Amino acid sequence: MNDAIRGKGASPPESLASPLSLPAAPLPTLRPSLALLTDRYELTMLQAALADGTAHRHCVFEVFTRRLPAGRRYGVLAGTGRVLEALPAFRFGETELAYLERAGVVDDRTLDFLRGYRFTGTITGYPEGETFFPGSPVLQVEGTFAEAVLLETLVLAILNHDSAIASAASRMTSAAVDRPVLEMGSRRTHEQAGVAAARAAVVAGFAGTSNLEAGFRYGLDTIGTAAHAFTLLHDDEPAAFASQVEAFGPGTTLLVDTYDVPRGVERAVEAAGTGLGAVRLDSGDLGALAVEVREQLDALGATDTKIVVTSDLDEHAIAGLAAAPVDVYGVGTSLVTGSGAPTCGMVYKLVARTDGAGRMQPVEKASTRKSSQGGRKAAARRLDRDGRAVEEVLVTGPDEQVVTWEPDGSEGGAEDGRLRRLHVPLVTDGAVDSRWVGAYGVANAATQHRTSRAELPRGARRLSHGDAAIPTVTWRL
Repeated sequence: MNDAIRGKGASPPESLASPLSLPAAPLPTLRPSLALLTDRYELTMLQAALADGTAHRHCVFEVFTRRLPAGRRYGVLAGTGRVLEALPAFRFGETELAYLERAGVVDDRTLDFLRGYRFTGTITGYPEGETFFPGSPVLQVEGTFAEAVLLETLVLAILNHDSAIASAASRMTSAAVDRPVLEMGSRRTHEQAGVAAARAAVVAGFAGTSNLEAGFRYGLDTIGTAAHAFTLLHDDEPAAFASQVEAFGPGTTLLVDTYDVPRGVERAVEAAGTGLGAVRLDSGDLGALAVEVREQLDALGATDTKIVVTSDLDEHAIAGLAAAPVDVYGVGTSLVTGSGAPTCGMVYKLVARTDGAGRMQPVEKASTRKSSQGGRKAAARRLDRDGRAVEEVLVTGPDEQVVTWEPDGSEGGAEDGRLRRLHVPLVTDGAVDSRWVGAYGVANAATQHRTSRAELPRGARRLSHGDAAIPTVTWRL
């Protein structure tokens, strides 16, 4: 700073202090522990419960949503596998414990408990990829209060995000019918959310993703060739196309709308020949352009060349292109933001716990518009004779009876159809069922979704506003 301004030898005013004179802040780090991805009140509840002796009461928590987002007729459960993958990393190491002690979050007794924390309880739930409705108990976490309450924020963060993405993705793949839909929204969201969104999209039927980390973690097919920047890099469009074909062969996808679309299509075929894999349209009136491009490609002899369309698509735009000669859709922003519904409103509520005598008792909230239904539930879906879902059935009653309940035909006459049980074991005594994690878990979830969505009643997949596709009813043992 100029001495004439501040006076030779004088200290700079506080407001003009150089950033270099301030104490250095620690750089943010990526840590293997996920234990601090939670809300403070989970730990303060734990402290109070440890002090009064209720921390070790046996409890059942349920995850459900009270209502679907406006206009949605069904939801899609996604993220279950990510919850199970997160459990081994939900540990309080010395770094996390030191922070909690330094910040005065909890007392020494609670720190000692957290030092040895491991989830040793049981988790059951709907298989990932299953459709759900208001009140559906999509996840049940059972264990001591101390063990189960700590998972609330992590479970809800994963399931609310991933289920919102999968619910939107299902509407998109439904609108696309048999045409593939590709995920390409990583740049429109948080870097880790992009990985989770890609995974959830594939659960709901997307054919691939542009996100390489998602491909690496979950074995997903990855897609992508070139952006407009690659064309602009070169002296002209023919040079750009020739370079891409040289690198990746004639089966590549060429982006033809950087300049003039008809001229771009002509140059694309000149560069790759009639075996050109695909052309991509990323702007303009996609429906009209697709018609014109299809006619031009056919006239040039490139009858097998596919047309890929991108550019701010959502389920409504995809449905609007149903009659256009489009072969593949690419979706970004609308997918990773849940297409207007970025969360599912799922909650994690205590529904049963042991009393002082060790007997399991139902508990419930009576708050206005935030009530819950006490007691553990078994869940099933009633299917008619054609295999179409007609209602979601929640079975309640004495805890020991609900635990062992299985559909046996006594819940309705033959004319009422059969019940398909919905809950499956996910974690038993702390051990994760490997069917639901990793690449294998994603493949299972995608299969589950196809089966479940096919059961929905006719009209359930319409994009117009409407009520939940099937009602949720309660049957007491």
